[in-house]
Amino acid sequence: MAFNARILTVSSLKQAQDELAKVNCDKTGIQIMGNKAVFKVMKLEGILTKGANLLKQTFLAKGGEVAVGRGTADLSIERTDVLICATLKQYKMAISQLKLQPWGVPQIAQAIEDALNENEKGPERRYSWGEKVLSIVPQRTLIMGILNVTPDSFSDGGRYNTLDAALRRVEEMIQNGADIIDIGAESTRPYQGREKISAEEEMERLGSLLEKVLAISSVPVSVDTYKPKVALQALQLGVHMINDVWGLQYDSEMPKVVAQYKVPVVIMHNQNGTYYEKDIMSEICSFLQKSIDIGLKAGISFDQFIVDPGIGFGKTPEQNLMIMSRLEELKSLKCPILLGTSNKRFIGEVLQLPVEDRTEGTGATISMGIMKGSNIIRVHDVKVMARIAKMMDAMMRRDV
Repeated sequence: MAFNARILTVSSLKQAQDELAKVNCDKTGIQIMGNKAVFKVMKLEGILTKGANLLKQTFLAKGGEVAVGRGTADLSIERTDVLICATLKQYKMAISQLKLQPWGVPQIAQAIEDALNENEKGPERRYSWGEKVLSIVPQRTLIMGILNVTPDSFSDGGRYNTLDAALRRVEEMIQNGADIIDIGAESTRPYQGREKISAEEEMERLGSLLEKVLAISSVPVSVDTYKPKVALQALQLGVHMINDVWGLQYDSEMPKVVAQYKVPVVIMHNQNGTYYEKDIMSEICSFLQKSIDIGLKAGISFDQFIVDPGIGFGKTPEQNLMIMSRLEELKSLKCPILLGTSNKRFIGEVLQLPVEDRTEGTGATISMGIMKGSNIIRVHDVKVMARIAKMMDAMMRRDV
């Protein structure tokens, strides 16, 4: 007799409840067992060993498990990273008890609870500028179309340097499904050969183009710059967003400019060199959290932050692939995630293909990114990638 035995991947409470309903489980049973059917592994860093021991004892009593560093039990080390392995039910029971404990454990419990909630529902945002509206919601990936007005960008440098060519490109991208237009006037390609220019030259390249684009664009316009002078002039012209490849950490004036105009800002991870002292995702999250803290201190609202792991910037091809496989860890920051992999070198190195022949590779990274929780994809080929994103969104909807 065939029983069709198979393993199900259940990553959310809704999925668990749906599967229980399919076997005609009683409604009360669904409510009871749903939380038991979802298993989550969570990592926390730098926990005081007294608190880590309480954490371990509490989860063990609920049927879960907590891995801690050697030396935690006898307090011979001051702090440890921990790995919690538990079902949603075990998390909820443990959190209730942990909130009553000493030694800063209630703060740990709150961090655990926040991470679980964010992983379950994801961020939602609504930005509006008069008639232009940008909504970030689950299962609707937004497309950011790239317009480079540079002579040396790695993928399309020099192709849109004339006003007519640039405007035609904007209209084409919007027609093909772009939700945002991102304009860059200085190549920030993360390897040797790019030309670094002054704020004055960067603004000269943008100049009248920005005014023309803003006049014809039916979607929000972003400017890709890490220079506060350029950001200020662009915002004065009416630009809707800033995309900063140094995550507000290159120039201390940048967060002040963004705060003044109350616009969304993409904060990207970046660094000089490819050495990481700790786990790479830990360092990326720490960098981005620092960017958020800098922005909050300057007066930027938390809802305005969009995070970008900075694929290709300060990372080897192997590191880029590792980040792609672990993108979902960025959800801990509670911000929308932007992914920019379009035509990048690590794709070329895997496929052994030149920049003009990386469409399929880009499509694969976009698909992976959407599965891992990316809300916005930044791409050159808007038409193809918008179709891929739409199909991925349809497949990932649990209510279809």
